[in-house]
Amino acid sequence: MLTEYNRRPVTALVLGLASVLALTSCSSGQQTAGPDGEGVAKVDGKISLTYLQKQGDQEYFVGEAAGAKAKADELGIDLKVVNLGNDANKTISEAQSAISQKSNGLIVVVPDPAVGPQVAQIAKDAKVALLTSDDQICTTGPDPSSCPPDALVPRIGFSGAQMGGEVGKRAAAEFKKAGWNPAETRTISAWKQDVTVCTDRVKAAKEAFAADSGAAVRNIDVPTDNSPTGAQDKIAATVTANPGVKHWIVWGCNDENVQGGVTALENAGFKADDVIGVGLGAYLACKNWSSGKPSGMKAALFINGEDVGALAVQTMYDRLKNGKPFPKEAFAPTTMVDASTWKSAGVTCG
Repeated sequence: MLTEYNRRPVTALVLGLASVLALTSCSSGQQTAGPDGEGVAKVDGKISLTYLQKQGDQEYFVGEAAGAKAKADELGIDLKVVNLGNDANKTISEAQSAISQKSNGLIVVVPDPAVGPQVAQIAKDAKVALLTSDDQICTTGPDPSSCPPDALVPRIGFSGAQMGGEVGKRAAAEFKKAGWNPAETRTISAWKQDVTVCTDRVKAAKEAFAADSGAAVRNIDVPTDNSPTGAQDKIAATVTANPGVKHWIVWGCNDENVQGGVTALENAGFKADDVIGVGLGAYLACKNWSSGKPSGMKAALFINGEDVGALAVQTMYDRLKNGKPFPKEAFAPTTMVDASTWKSAGVTCG
């Protein structure tokens, strides 16, 4: 989903940026665009935008691109969508290319937030509007979690705290319905631990579960790469290391983590009645439900990439055409679904 990145060799870029930032701040003397788009001129004619996406062939981001294109067509915008894959360095070259092709605005989902300052600097120097979707970036450093609030680039996406909270509440409801002994139960929190938005989601899920379950269930944090196979391998090892546990509850940053966990537990011999998986995305969870067989995947929070793509393009249009300031963050809606409701909720199950 919207959270995996692989760290490529971006260290030199980041180190080089430090000197660029220093020189620019001392010698420019010109007003350029800040993280909120300050200094960006309104566009009187047709707007041209570039949407740079990590993992553009993944189902969530395919939907995000479709939503962005549909909104761009509706508003009469020229929109180019670029798949960055997991190549952080490609983010820089494609941002520069977009500037040279006279894009009025950049919407970016970075493969690695470490390149955030350089992307922001490129947009700032060109006085081009910059907006992120899904993941945050900081204008002054590689780690959004330690970024001053006024240095975060405006973001369109989902609220990590809200999403995680919904996941934790549903897990607690399923736990109480199952009537399991807390001493024989464990929760697994699976996520890529250097991704800020993932940590926000998992933290909120833990807190909501603890508040709503009314039970002291031990949690096990499992670091993963946010992929199904990576999560499956790590969770399989966790299960092997805890032979006395009879019931498992799994949540994580995305559907990939939960799907991997559910599969690992099935392979370890746990029946569906002894597993509670609550996904985040629903695009993989629905595959369990479409088979009609019992599954440990009990529910998932449906996040629609199309909504995020459309909202990002609309937000950029409002800024460039009407001069409306960017919000610091704007959130698309979410819906909890399960085996009985996913189809009516509009989940696309590829």
